[in-house]
Amino acid sequence: MKVVVVDADYPDIAVEREVLAGCTVVRADARDPGAVAEAARGADALIYQWARITAEVFDAAPSVGLVVRYGVGTDSVDLDAAAARGIWVANVPDYGAEEVAAHTAAGLLACARRLKPHDALLASGTWDYLAAGPIRRISELTLGCLGLGRIGRTLVSRVGAWFGTVVAHDPHVPHEEWPRDVERVDLDALFARSDLLSLHLPLTDSTRHIADARRLSLLPQGACLVNTARGGLVDERALVELLDSGRLACAALDVWAEEPSGPAHPLVGHPRVIATPHVAWFSQESEVEVRRRAAENVLSWISSGAPDHAVVTGTRTAPVHRY
Repeated sequence: MKVVVVDADYPDIAVEREVLAGCTVVRADARDPGAVAEAARGADALIYQWARITAEVFDAAPSVGLVVRYGVGTDSVDLDAAAARGIWVANVPDYGAEEVAAHTAAGLLACARRLKPHDALLASGTWDYLAAGPIRRISELTLGCLGLGRIGRTLVSRVGAWFGTVVAHDPHVPHEEWPRDVERVDLDALFARSDLLSLHLPLTDSTRHIADARRLSLLPQGACLVNTARGGLVDERALVELLDSGRLACAALDVWAEEPSGPAHPLVGHPRVIATPHVAWFSQESEVEVRRRAAENVLSWISSGAPDHAVVTGTRTAPVHRY
């Protein structure tokens, strides 16, 4: 049984090897489809972080029966191609909710209190509490949450009490499971009412650029946007224009349409943007957790025929079914 860790930012694969002690586990450090296809040859399962897993990869590595993502989003896998070939795709959907919610809360409060512009102004010699623009009492503001999965729910349960009103939109949450003290609104109303808006959606064809120029323009004057979900949810060009015009006061962004991002990006280094490098998920504990649970998906596929968290239900079985 051969498992290839296609790519990972982690310094080693000791955790994965410990979980999959009965397998041959190798590391490839491949990201583009050509390199991934070469690395995947002869593998039974792939674990990846940022690589693109395409139909060409599957065709070059016909032995692959399972692909596992370190994390939640699987938008870099050709899911249709996997399904057509009977290949399982799995993820780790419920790790790091505490970390992402805490990072989001830090971004929300930093935006509300204008920490980024005040820091820059003070560094340039300006000592003036009015120089960063209007700052309102948080209890007078409305917090909006687009998506009420594990992270969205954790966020509103921890910081919702700071805000005067909490509104949210998520068509997938049934009425009986809707959080108490959170007002349910439609999508446009969410944008129109949110003084601070936080995004918590997966990236799909239907959610790409859900925060487009029209909806971003619905946000109240001086509103702030926080995105710790997926960069592709936001029309970045429209966001730059609204920040430059002063229509929006601030943004806190941990995710980007193209990653890794860098200093050439118009939102990195922007005076109204708090920018971080897709780090919201991270703590020392969450890194170990996501690695262990990704490997456990493979272990479950071997022992039971199915991974723990299937995104695509496959038909292929592991070459061995029991340790």
